[in-house]
Amino acid sequence: MASNGTPKGCGSNVDSLYSNLCDLSAVWGVVVETFAAAGVVFSFVLLISLLGSLPFVKNSNIKSSVGLHACFQIFTTGLFFLTFAFIVGKDFATCASRRFLFGVFFGGCFSCLLMQCVRLNILARRDRGPRGWVLCLGALGLWLVEVVINTEWLIITIVRHPLGPLNATAPTSRATATPCNIANQDFVMALIYVMTLILAVLLASLFIMAGKKTQWRKDGALLFVTSLLSVCIWVAWTVMYVFGNERSGGPTWDDPTLAIALASNAWVFLILFTIPQICCLTVGDDSQQDAAENTYSSRGVGYETILKEQSSQNMFVENKAFSMDEPSQGSKPVSPYSGYSGQVRSSVYQPTELALITKAVTNRPPDQSYDMIIPRASTGSAANSGSSTPSTHNGAGNTAHTQTSGHGLNRISEW
Repeated sequence: MASNGTPKGCGSNVDSLYSNLCDLSAVWGVVVETFAAAGVVFSFVLLISLLGSLPFVKNSNIKSSVGLHACFQIFTTGLFFLTFAFIVGKDFATCASRRFLFGVFFGGCFSCLLMQCVRLNILARRDRGPRGWVLCLGALGLWLVEVVINTEWLIITIVRHPLGPLNATAPTSRATATPCNIANQDFVMALIYVMTLILAVLLASLFIMAGKKTQWRKDGALLFVTSLLSVCIWVAWTVMYVFGNERSGGPTWDDPTLAIALASNAWVFLILFTIPQICCLTVGDDSQQDAAENTYSSRGVGYETILKEQSSQNMFVENKAFSMDEPSQGSKPVSPYSGYSGQVRSSVYQPTELALITKAVTNRPPDQSYDMIIPRASTGSAANSGSSTPSTHNGAGNTAHTQTSGHGLNRISEW
């Protein structure tokens, strides 16, 4: 294998373009390839989990951000795929994808993170975020700016002003007219817009933690840590790519530097932001649902209490109004026949006329007038069955007799 020029660990039929994927002497390719492949599988699983949990999310504030999470996950998966373009050798396809997709995928990731910061800033202050389509539209606008910049830069450097081979590690015949023939400084300068997005996410995440809501401040802390580690990774690979490789390793270290930067930053996105957000989709919703149930139950008890109080008040008012319509007890005439129940005289105790009048006088209130009492009439003897003759006698002996006959009344004075 050494005499044939085949790298150790690769077969004889493996093209030299893909030798870094199996070359055991270049361990960095195998290690980065392993992490990138695991990242692709893990990102796909997380994306399916995110979309599968969408029907179970009831909170509108959390549900509006699922679209941004899905877009962010797609761009993160693209970073893992792009890592393989830096592991394999250089040709026109791989170099074009490197120059164009490096800024496009990172621009998409940080555009989604910036819109997440905008959403959380609004929620931390108003407790009601914007709609999901507004967030996706804002992220799309920020991402398209990087797409336009990279497209224009790629067209200018390849079509109008092609450069000769500068730092190509592949054979000259393969890399002479490829997009890889650019200086490292030019590659970094084309990513200034992405660096601006990173700093914007870092600053916006700080404002989230100044809000009042604890839940959104935790999400802001995750964004802050994610953006801070991303800044560290970008500073490290930029310094190494522009200054360190020229002084120590030369052009052979360029591809490992960019591949490691892609894989490490993508894993930071997964571990520090994507996984906590997916785990918090249902946890935050359950807590809010419990709080809502407690609120509704307390409102129900209060409402029933109000109904009870109101019904008792209405009954009191109605009873009071009814009692006000009735005449007072003192003004009611008391009849001596009120004790009569219609039963046989022998079976029921019948008080005398004097007892009834005495009882009525003693039971009436002090303000009752005497003339309101109806006297009981006396019946005549059996001889005067055709007429009733009530009589009164005065103390002097004078007697007044009143006879009632027919339709007239005759008063006859007797001595």
